[in-house]
Amino acid sequence: MNIEEYIIEYLSGALSVPVYGDVPSPVPERFVTVELTGLNRQNKISTATIAVQSWDTTRSNASELNDTVITAMEAMISEPEISRSALDTSYNFTDLTRKKPRYQAVFSVVY
Repeated sequence: MNIEEYIIEYLSGALSVPVYGDVPSPVPERFVTVELTGLNRQNKISTATIAVQSWDTTRSNASELNDTVITAMEAMISEPEISRSALDTSYNFTDLTRKKPRYQAVFSVVY
């Protein structure tokens, strides 16, 4: 299992909303997507840059879901496979094509 799949599985158990690797069709009202945006390996230590997008019906609800995602991702360090999970940035990232509110949180994960 790669790190992206691992985080999708982890968040699926930690959150009360569905978690996907891609935006599903049809698009649910409330869900989370996980995307690996970068990977680095040095001295047998892997670091992944992970973008987690929180989608909801309103900007306020998407922001609240984003906060829940951040808490879950920070708690992931209790997993034996994860050495570090740190928030790099978080911001409003509304999908203008779908006109659907979302927030994105970007994490650095060492595993």
